[in-house]
This record gives sequence, C-alpha cells and structure tokens, in this order.
Amino acid sequence: MNKAALVDVVASRVELTKEATARVVDETVAAIVAAVAGGDVVRLSGFGTFETRDRGPRTARNPRTGDQLRLSATTVPAFRPSPAFKKAVR
Repeated sequence: MNKAALVDVVASRVELTKEATARVVDETVAAIVAAVAGGDVVRLSGFGTFETRDRGPRTARNPRTGDQLRLSATTVPAFRPSPAFKKAVR
C-alpha cells in the first residue's frame, strides 16, 4: 500500500475529503519524524513504537571491490510493532 492508497482508505472510513485526509497523514508523519529526530519516543497504542537506536562502530565490506570500510557510530530510527500488531499479522 502506498500513501495514495492509504489516503483513499482512511478518507472513506472517516468521511473526509481526500485532500483533508492527505494533510492529516502528512502532518502525522511529520510530527512522528520531528519527535523521533528530537530524541522522543512515539508510542501508538495497538500499533507500535517509533524510537532511535544507537548503532556502534563497525567494519563493512564494499561488495564491488572487497575493501573493508570502517563505519562510525550513528543513531538510526527504529520501529517496534505492538503485540496486537504482531498478532494481527500472524
């Protein structure tokens, strides 16, 4: 499902126009991104948790040349689905 399909489904369920629903979806995603980028954890009950995780330094390999690369530590976004979400997918 892409964003347009998501907007169509949500718009039909909440009886809003597609334009209004698209704005709501955009602002929801923007709010989640801003919160996680700011170091906050976003928990959506029944859906999951958006957070950051620290990734330590590591060695990687260039698949084309086989050369080893040293990657520095970084922070990455992460999503952890809720138990209800996991159960629905099984």
